[in-house]
Amino acid sequence: MNLSENSTETKLSVTGLDLFYGELQALKNVNFTLEKNEVSALIGPSGCGKSTFIRIFNRMNDLIPSCRITGDVLLDNRDIYKTDVTDLRRRVGMVFQKPNPFSMSVFDNIAYGPRMQGLRDRKKLAQIVETSLTKAALWDEAKDRLKKPAQSLSGGQQQRLCIARSIAMEPEIILMDEPTSALDPIATGRIEELIWELKKDYSIIIVTHAMHQASRISDRTAFFLLGEIIEYGSTKKIFTNPADPRTENYISGRFG
Repeated sequence: MNLSENSTETKLSVTGLDLFYGELQALKNVNFTLEKNEVSALIGPSGCGKSTFIRIFNRMNDLIPSCRITGDVLLDNRDIYKTDVTDLRRRVGMVFQKPNPFSMSVFDNIAYGPRMQGLRDRKKLAQIVETSLTKAALWDEAKDRLKKPAQSLSGGQQQRLCIARSIAMEPEIILMDEPTSALDPIATGRIEELIWELKKDYSIIIVTHAMHQASRISDRTAFFLLGEIIEYGSTKKIFTNPADPRTENYISGRFG
């Protein structure tokens, strides 16, 4: 894989971000950018703030009463806290650690979001389902099983279904929180190949504990430690010539 670094359009920009749960500060002075058609990987020890950080972008942290955020978070140069949250969550999709298909058919999982947006035309819904499953590299495996329960799919297929469900909403950014941690190596490889294809149409942030995964699929990598970004740069540089000794110690397995 030859990673391109030609992205010039900034999709997300974070400046001076602090996040608190009550009196506990979970993120400290975070600065971050995500370019269009770029994959950014977030690495670091468990509990260092990676998942908390990506949940800012679709305002999932709004659901936590004690959560308080300061600093600037811009999507296409617009403050996400001055953006309608429903529209924001359409534009910023989310794929979780464990596959979480709805208890309904494969077809209805994909059609759920568009239906919630008011689309009722069966022909248009069918086209969205086919397009989304195709983009998620699942159409050939699922086209004869559209009326079957989503839970009848394998774990890897369910995760690709969840990616397709996000794609159906025509997002601009897809957040992935350890999307392969519950999958076997073959399913993991399929998801990694899929991420590589998806970046042609979307900007992606992936949280991963797997160093080799970050090195294979991302354009840039951010190393988190104790709620701070210690280093953020091209993945090649982070893995071959990190500027901070803490980054090198983590990547080399000396801690974490």
